[in-house]
Amino acid sequence: MKLQDDMLRVGVISQTHGIKGEVKVYPTTDDPTRFEVLENVYLRQVPQGMRGKVNDELVHLKIKGVKYFKQFVILKFDGIDNINDVEKYKGYELYVTREDAVPLEEGEYYIADLIGLKVIDEEEKEIGVLKDVLQTGANDVYVVKGNMDYGNKEILIPVIKDCILNVDLENKVVKVHLLKGLVD
Repeated sequence: MKLQDDMLRVGVISQTHGIKGEVKVYPTTDDPTRFEVLENVYLRQVPQGMRGKVNDELVHLKIKGVKYFKQFVILKFDGIDNINDVEKYKGYELYVTREDAVPLEEGEYYIADLIGLKVIDEEEKEIGVLKDVLQTGANDVYVVKGNMDYGNKEILIPVIKDCILNVDLENKVVKVHLLKGLVD
């Protein structure tokens, strides 16, 4: 199976854990407990220093066990019972299909769906393109690459009701209100 646009990254294997085939996963999802209900993951190799030159072939594995250690999720895969069998997966990214993804509440969005959306103000004037989402704890922050009118600078917009007026995934647009001081 190959990586598809509708797949979501949920973690990265940082290292092995013990000798029984477990791995430490750095979760890239906002809810690490999601692994408790997850049955299938797809692993993709990302060679060190080779971002952008990755192989999109995926390795399908079934999750057999989930534990937690500090900021990591410890995963045990079905059929992998020793460190030698799992060592090769260090550095691999973990993906899930949208069908296996955690359902979203009203007003929630997958970060992968937001990246690349056009950002406009309340007068429909284009501000730039949403490049990243920072998860700060209190609220997320949209990182927008401003267009020439904004000096091609990065604009940080807090994801709060006062700033985010509408997210329209169908038309690929985020309408925002820029509070005073956000672009000074």
